[in-house]
Amino acid sequence: MPSIAPYRAAAPCALLSLLTALASACGGSSGGNGDRTWSLPHPIAPVVAPHAMVTSIHPRASEIGARVLRQGGNAVDAAVAVGFALAVVHPSAGNLGGGGFMVIRFADGTAHALDYRETAPGRATRDMYRDSVGELTDQGVTGHLAAGVPGSVAGLVEAQRRFGRLPLRHVVTPAIDLARDGFVLDEARSASLASAADRLRQFAGSRQQFLDTNGNAPKAGTLLVQPDLAATLQSIADSGAAPFYQGHIADMIVREMEAGGGLISKADLAAYRAIWREPTRMTYRGHTLYSMPPSSSGGVTMGVILNILEGYDPLPPFGSAEHTHLLAEAMRRAFTDRNEFLADPAFVEMPLEMLLSKTYAAAQRETIDPARATQSSAIAPGLREGDHTTHYSVVDADGHAVAVTTTINAGYGSAVTVRGAGFLLNNEMDDFTAAAGQPNMYGLVQGEANAIEPGKRMLSAMTPTIVLDPDGALLLVIGTPGGPTIISTVTQIISNIIDHGMDLADAVAAPRVHHQALPDVIKYEQAGLADAVVEELRQMGHDVEERTEHSGQAAGVMRVDGGWVGVADPRASGGSAGY
Repeated sequence: MPSIAPYRAAAPCALLSLLTALASACGGSSGGNGDRTWSLPHPIAPVVAPHAMVTSIHPRASEIGARVLRQGGNAVDAAVAVGFALAVVHPSAGNLGGGGFMVIRFADGTAHALDYRETAPGRATRDMYRDSVGELTDQGVTGHLAAGVPGSVAGLVEAQRRFGRLPLRHVVTPAIDLARDGFVLDEARSASLASAADRLRQFAGSRQQFLDTNGNAPKAGTLLVQPDLAATLQSIADSGAAPFYQGHIADMIVREMEAGGGLISKADLAAYRAIWREPTRMTYRGHTLYSMPPSSSGGVTMGVILNILEGYDPLPPFGSAEHTHLLAEAMRRAFTDRNEFLADPAFVEMPLEMLLSKTYAAAQRETIDPARATQSSAIAPGLREGDHTTHYSVVDADGHAVAVTTTINAGYGSAVTVRGAGFLLNNEMDDFTAAAGQPNMYGLVQGEANAIEPGKRMLSAMTPTIVLDPDGALLLVIGTPGGPTIISTVTQIISNIIDHGMDLADAVAAPRVHHQALPDVIKYEQAGLADAVVEELRQMGHDVEERTEHSGQAAGVMRVDGGWVGVADPRASGGSAGY
């Protein structure tokens, strides 16, 4: 078992209240930050296995992935099986009606990225979410008009077709069984449904699928049976993606759209394709990272942040004001570029080579005052001449690795369940720039590059990432949900391991900060910074705000002596399984 001692490689003088953070999270003694204590809702529970590992947001899904590996499947088989299982057991984010990204790295060194992000319907218009006076409505968040054309089924089936060893039926069958026979709701999923009940109640299909006869969320311990979803999954197992995009399931989606005023047509569904892309490849302190390129902003934005940080060797001690200042300054510059330049590459030309260059990072570092905050409004992008998502990580016995982040955007997406088909539709249209200069549900103020256009893929923050050590051996598979905090979370976990010498359990459990340029504020997890550090940051000119909720729900797999360790974020009720 790898060490889970609290921040064993971090400088104690910088941590103050955080010295015993992980001990507290593991059920040990608590640390103090005045009267406040950094704590997490679940214990850290690393799982170690010698051959293979799967980590996801739900223990049943992880167990299914590990079983597929034991049955002779490879990492792609397991990833597809986990994806379909999460559509059953984690309805707030696991999905058939959304989209996602998959990064694959095989043991021979070849790497691939699959983009199955949703697209705007053919009848979508640039100003479709503005009212008569130009203000944004909530139609991009809840209801039929919020849904983009789903990509999850196309992506999972395409990954299985190209790289899976087992028949599609074999990897979908465990999800069919869970939907048909039911699974027992745990406390986390019951509470999640309760928090979304008001939205789900608005739509007949969602009331039938997820709420009891009184319109309330089922209690923990309830057997949740989803026969319509089981039938949809059976059709996919039998015939692949065709029924979903061209057959009877497509007809159900279109009928749901027509009943609720949505825009997705049969032609939109028939035209949808998952796209293979070259992964974003970058280096950080001798390590090689593979992540998602646009239409995800994750890999590029993380690359800009890490390239800036690489020039500070070593970084200041973890948790110090100096460390948090540099993180915030790197993040604000990276997010400024993200919001200006990045979008669907089929619609926009992007200066990716420039953004990911070490020269560009050096120029950005020159603009950072080590003692004073920069105002985001003063930063010009470039050199002038997204919360309910879920992530899972898989490593098989041959050393093949898969990182998958998938989403329907907000918890339970649009809240619309396709009647007769049993799955929720996304509300990803909110990830477009619906109105320049106005924030979306995550507070992101985005640019014209990400404006709504028919057939366009909305920009994402998803950052599934695979990390190699300086010798080129697989080290880490990591990702998280969390809207724009996805990027900062994955970046900090990687930095925690490489810069601060933390093991995976420590790196995932450590407190996180976030800055996305606009709003111009450092946000930190509750009790995640010492009061003295917060005050010092304010004296440096930062606006600093404590979050009321935790940031991210990471799922990672890392190489350790004797095999692999899987860590599901103690902020959520996930799990790992291996053999």
